[in-house]
Amino acid sequence: MTFLAVIEPGAGVTVQDLGRPHVQHLGVPVSGALDPVALRLANALVGNAASVAALEVRLVGPTLEVAAPSVRLALAGTRTPLDIPGAGPVPAHRSIRLVQGQRVRLGAITDGGSALLAVEGGFDLPRAYGSHATYVRGGIGGLRGRTLRAGDRLPLCTGASAVRGEVQLHSDSYLDASGPVRIVIGPQQDHFTRQSLEWLLTQPYRISNDADRMGMRLDGLVLDHRAGHDIVSDGIVTGAIQVPGNGRPIILLADHQTTGGYPKIATVISADVPRLGRLRPGDEIRFTAVTVAEAEAARADLEATVERNIASLTPAGAWLDRTALYRENLISGVT
Repeated sequence: MTFLAVIEPGAGVTVQDLGRPHVQHLGVPVSGALDPVALRLANALVGNAASVAALEVRLVGPTLEVAAPSVRLALAGTRTPLDIPGAGPVPAHRSIRLVQGQRVRLGAITDGGSALLAVEGGFDLPRAYGSHATYVRGGIGGLRGRTLRAGDRLPLCTGASAVRGEVQLHSDSYLDASGPVRIVIGPQQDHFTRQSLEWLLTQPYRISNDADRMGMRLDGLVLDHRAGHDIVSDGIVTGAIQVPGNGRPIILLADHQTTGGYPKIATVISADVPRLGRLRPGDEIRFTAVTVAEAEAARADLEATVERNIASLTPAGAWLDRTALYRENLISGVT
């Protein structure tokens, strides 16, 4: 068996793909990558289909050792470089081929909330409800339904990656998306005071430390309900902004429950959901309201942008692997 050996697991690293939206009627959360744009770009860099599962890193990444003849990797969603011990750093948003025994390390992610590390061919793991996405609370998917641990083996679908020219993303400007996060008001806006709706659209909020893959609680002005905070449970979508009895809004993310009994004042549009995956505790967030038609147009624009980025992958410049140079005696070591 060929695999990546987990030397150090990092913090909260899981296997994620584009999730399982088709089984929400069974009460199974969608899960999947918090930043699906980064997943698609990382997969494109190594030649995978968009939906192939990768490692999602939050906060601190793992140290992995190649237990295969060779493997091709690419990191997206951050500008933090990969570190190849003994060989030097490798920039994000480019592919790289490593060989048996080499290690790759990703330290702290300091410029965003998540990053995706893709491997050519993906991981040879069983699917749950048609997906490799990990839902830790339910022990579903991924590697035995949990985060990585030291000593784990991540089996590879591709035992050896062919030598070819490596590629890089022409521009990583997608990481610089800024401005207010766009929302569609509702579906239960009538459960809130007019003042609360005004505050949501005019006042800054901050991502609290109470944030995980299920949702992000926001610190800021407390929103007031008109008459109670309970509703008949109904369906929830990724990006819904739910407001429980304490009036502190929660943006629901990939691992959100499929139904809920708190009113939802608004919903983040799907085009801005990947931006949520790049936020960290302490980051400020503001909202602006758009129409459904504007939300649909924004999603079409996002899809076109991602496709342009994938179509414009360019040959990567030379990466100096000092270990390989010494091994092949291509340099003398004398300066």
